[in-house]
Amino acid sequence: MIIESSMNESDFSNCYLVADRPDGAAVVIDAGKPVDRLIAAAERLGVTPAYVLLTHHHRDHVDAIATLTDRWPDAHVLAHPLEHHFVGGSAETIEPGARLEVGELQIRALHTPGHTTGMLSFLVQHGDTASVFTGDTLFRGSVGGVRAPGHATYQALKDSIMGTLMELDAEVEVRPGHSDPTTVGREWERNPFIRIWRGLDREGTEPCVALGEPATLILLAPDYDGGTKAWVRWPGGEDDIVPGSRVERVS
Repeated sequence: MIIESSMNESDFSNCYLVADRPDGAAVVIDAGKPVDRLIAAAERLGVTPAYVLLTHHHRDHVDAIATLTDRWPDAHVLAHPLEHHFVGGSAETIEPGARLEVGELQIRALHTPGHTTGMLSFLVQHGDTASVFTGDTLFRGSVGGVRAPGHATYQALKDSIMGTLMELDAEVEVRPGHSDPTTVGREWERNPFIRIWRGLDREGTEPCVALGEPATLILLAPDYDGGTKAWVRWPGGEDDIVPGSRVERVS
């Protein structure tokens, strides 16, 4: 399996070209700018993507769709039914659990809601190797927030990570929607959110103000962009994942 990536320098968002072999079959996963590097890689490899697979509808993952479909007009743009109408007329739907065979690539759409209700992760297998493209559900050392447009809930995000992504084999490579790759095994052992969910580390109990409201700071962890991500608990017992920049410690 050949994976070429392009990262936006301002927001660290990733889009990917995945091919089974040179002169073989390929797909693109997510369509955030810039995509010139992916187009050049496809030309170099001699592949024409059959699909543009979208993890979710946020601008930083879709705003180069027109560039890709202009270059490859026969490519099908696929998104979850809850996401595709936000993308525009070019998108078709793909159901959670659906499987695609693209040349020697075996692709399965995994429903991983949280950051958005229709978030999909794509598990791509080629022979004995596998990579999962997690959108904004799971990052290296961090997790997605649940306050973005179209978000689901903290519990949905936790279930997506612990009940779906962490059920994959430890050696499966994780290709997130932002910043650097990792593996399922690395996140199982080292991701601070997952360590607390596993009962290995304790929850925090520090009072704070989150989004202008009193809360308890369960965890403040480094995020993919050099900032922080916060897990907070509201007075009624509900949990939330919010930007660390929106949390103030109470001295």
